[in-house]
Amino acid sequence: MRFSFVSLFPNLLKGYFSESILKRAIEDKKIYIDFYNPRDYTKDKHRRVDATIIGGGAGMLMTAQPLMDTLKEIKKDSSDAYVIVLSPVAKTFTQNDAKRLANKRHIVLVSGRYEGIDERVIEEEVDELFSIGDFILTGGELASMAVCDAISRNVVDVLGNSDSLSMESFEDSLLEAPAFTKPKNYEDNEVISEFLKGNHSKITDLKRRLALCKTKYFRPDLYKKV
Repeated sequence: MRFSFVSLFPNLLKGYFSESILKRAIEDKKIYIDFYNPRDYTKDKHRRVDATIIGGGAGMLMTAQPLMDTLKEIKKDSSDAYVIVLSPVAKTFTQNDAKRLANKRHIVLVSGRYEGIDERVIEEEVDELFSIGDFILTGGELASMAVCDAISRNVVDVLGNSDSLSMESFEDSLLEAPAFTKPKNYEDNEVISEFLKGNHSKITDLKRRLALCKTKYFRPDLYKKV
């Protein structure tokens, strides 16, 4: 699986892949990461990549030409390139999207800046748009990293224990049940006794019931789907 990041600030992204699971995935050649800066493709003599919004509006907008040429360059070398733009005006990215996109060969993640990007880029070069929530960031880099991370851990052999994927939140529209580790008693607060008895059938049933309770309390919208 290859991830290409399109960003005016690629150094914001690079550090995230220097530690932990994704670093190992890169070293083991499970995923590949590269970066493209639209500023390297601009034809403006001052290397500008933004302009005022036609028709009025606060702030600046990323112009079409640098982004268009960047994406065309990527697609010229990769027929599998699947382009995603991160935007607060898009549908919310979900775990199901992460699992579906993990089957792609090449994901291109475009991080907007300023007030966003020229709509013609989306119309001509983009396959899907996603938001990571109903809030505004100063740029799309954090959202791009979140989407990359979520997709990567669903790529075969990226996680050390693939069983982890089947027991996580959002499987079957449920949040994950509460989990505990050693010590069994911490400051007079004990682990649920049933978890200590070794009856895996009862533990599974209890975790299911606790997951239902947790989902009903924190995410009633998901609970309705169960």
